Amino acid sequence: MTGPRGNLGRGMNNLPDDDPPGRWAALAILAFAMLLAMTTWFSASAVLPQVRAEWHLSSNTASFLTISVQLGFIVGAVASAVLSLADLLAPRRLILYGAIGAALANALLLASHGPVTALPLRFITGVCLAGVYPSALKEMATWFRRGRGTALGVTVGALTLGSATPQLVVGLGGVRWQVVIVTTSLLTIAGGVLTSTMGRDGPFPFPQAKFDPTQARRVVANRGVRLASIGYFGHMWELYAMWAWFSVFFADVLVDHHRSGPYRGAALATFAVIGIGALGSWVGGVLSDRWGRTRAAGLAMALSGTTALIIGFTSHLPVWLVLGIGLFWGFWVVADSAQFSAIVIEVADQSYVGTAVTLQLAVGFGLTVVTIWILPILVAAGSWAWAFGILAPGPFVGVIAMARLRRAPEAALIAGGHG
Repeated sequence: MTGPRGNLGRGMNNLPDDDPPGRWAALAILAFAMLLAMTTWFSASAVLPQVRAEWHLSSNTASFLTISVQLGFIVGAVASAVLSLADLLAPRRLILYGAIGAALANALLLASHGPVTALPLRFITGVCLAGVYPSALKEMATWFRRGRGTALGVTVGALTLGSATPQLVVGLGGVRWQVVIVTTSLLTIAGGVLTSTMGRDGPFPFPQAKFDPTQARRVVANRGVRLASIGYFGHMWELYAMWAWFSVFFADVLVDHHRSGPYRGAALATFAVIGIGALGSWVGGVLSDRWGRTRAAGLAMALSGTTALIIGFTSHLPVWLVLGIGLFWGFWVVADSAQFSAIVIEVADQSYVGTAVTLQLAVGFGLTVVTIWILPILVAAGSWAWAFGILAPGPFVGVIAMARLRRAPEAALIAGGHG
């Protein structure tokens, strides 16, 4: 594994003076493709009220429609990391295969009549999406060295907006859950095809990898990768539980305020709260390129973690104010996400960047299973205040990890020496 000193010669301090032509067009194509491809992630979660009523599901069983996707992603990501698929296969090809697989598994929900078949299908969807997300981050990194944080922020912002899209479809009203499933499946295939046909590799390719099953272990031995991953793990402890359960929380707020159509209103609110994260990802990327990735990520986690502590106590406030706090949370909760991958891309062994990013994502998504599962249990036992509060320790641990990384020698490799 190349150490930080060995990496300095290929670090970001010796950047070309001119930016490669076509990089913004490549960013636009890949970002739009990811917006389409990731719509299957929350397709079943968005239609959960309809599915629960039709299949007579308990709240615990219903939560596994989301958890199964996370588990599938973890298995797919671990397998990809062990086999170094993200470094042995061209990213655009892996994105295409993953998108087609996810779309087919998602579409087969139409033939399902309950959790016995639905849960394995959601699991397979997650496995396939493990080929899409990390590959998109690596593909975009081949186009950007200068401004990499901003570019990856835009890419993750598109993924965020894609994850929110099913909530918009539900919020528009009058749409059966089967229509949502068909629509998201078609969009996911379109995203994979768009990447494969119109995307192309950038002028900063990574070295060709050779199959080496020991690379997953060596990745963890790199201190820069390890600290960036700890930050990411804290971020993920909060993120997906917030995304998965905000609509239920806001529906409860609307019911408490005697508002009509609470589930439709909650779906629209959740689309806005998750969707504003696309803007947050872009802002986080801009800040990371200017201030340094560790500072930008630390700021985002401090703000989102603080919001997690307080939002559950606000349900008695006016609905517009609760929504405003939710939008603030949605903006900052994902503003740091791309920067952990950007750090790994900059400090890891360059032949195995895809493996390092994929392994980081695998463990991070493993933590999401815990919080997605435990949050409704805490709500039932107490209140939303204590349930959302359990998410706050994650980002606070991430703040500490970023502070340590900023003082480490590896900071010289990050964001052109900004740390």
